[in-house]
Amino acid sequence: MSIGSFLLRRLGLGALAILGVSILVFAFLHLVPGDPVDHLAGGDATAEQRAVIEKCMGLDRSLPMQFAVFLGHVVDGSLGHQCPDTKGRKTVAGSIKEVMPHTAALAIAGMLVAIILALPLGILAAVRRGTWVDTLATTVSLSGIAVPQMMFAPLLLFVFFLTLGWFPGPHETGLRALVLPALAVGTHLMAMLARMTRSSMVDVLGEDFVRTARAKGLPERRVLVHALRNALLPVITIVGLQFGSLLSGAIIIEKVFDRPGLGTTLLDAILERNYPVVQGTVLVIAVIYVVVNMLVDLSYGLADPRIRRA
Repeated sequence: MSIGSFLLRRLGLGALAILGVSILVFAFLHLVPGDPVDHLAGGDATAEQRAVIEKCMGLDRSLPMQFAVFLGHVVDGSLGHQCPDTKGRKTVAGSIKEVMPHTAALAIAGMLVAIILALPLGILAAVRRGTWVDTLATTVSLSGIAVPQMMFAPLLLFVFFLTLGWFPGPHETGLRALVLPALAVGTHLMAMLARMTRSSMVDVLGEDFVRTARAKGLPERRVLVHALRNALLPVITIVGLQFGSLLSGAIIIEKVFDRPGLGTTLLDAILERNYPVVQGTVLVIAVIYVVVNMLVDLSYGLADPRIRRA
């Protein structure tokens, strides 16, 4: 299969996945009991105000027509309009564009934290396999996986904001305010990457080329560098595949730290039953996840032609 056909196939599968997500989100929103107009209009809203919100959200149309209108907004790039509309037909896409840099910064910072912490831990555990260093590194990794982000984030706030005062707390933005959220987001992925790095390094250190390099008298540092180059391939793959979970973790942490971003926008819209914002935000998250996984698949297909036939 040519690389063009491989790419078209992945694009088709990605489009189907995104369509499936859109259908499920639309269906679940309308299956939840309760009137979304009550959440947005409030209890004292007049009949005219309720009618305006119903029309804005498209609730005055049939369900198939509502879904068709939503797909139309996807095609035109607006993703629908904010309801209630108080700023001259402000689109959902416009709102997402405003907060996307905050979520992207948190996701990238969390990824950097995970990589910076995971590689030394994994390499050290592999080199000192079977010693107390390996045990300690494994314990740290398992702790990072076991402790939920919803518990770890408040703990970071308590220690480094309330007790020590080293970093800004909730409601803050800027580089220093990004440190604690990035630690909260990146720790779980760090634990997974550290375990993967250790396992991969142990396998590579047992390969013939490593034994040959040591037999020739190469310095241990050079041997480890060569081994690390080969061991990082599966680790890089996990980084790409786990970006979607990192993004979902960022969504939760944004709410804990009260940061602007996709997470805060989505959770507030869910509480308000604001259908257009929920549908548009979930769709953007799904597109990001599919695109990242598609890029990983594409890099595999370029590196190994056998994968294109899979």
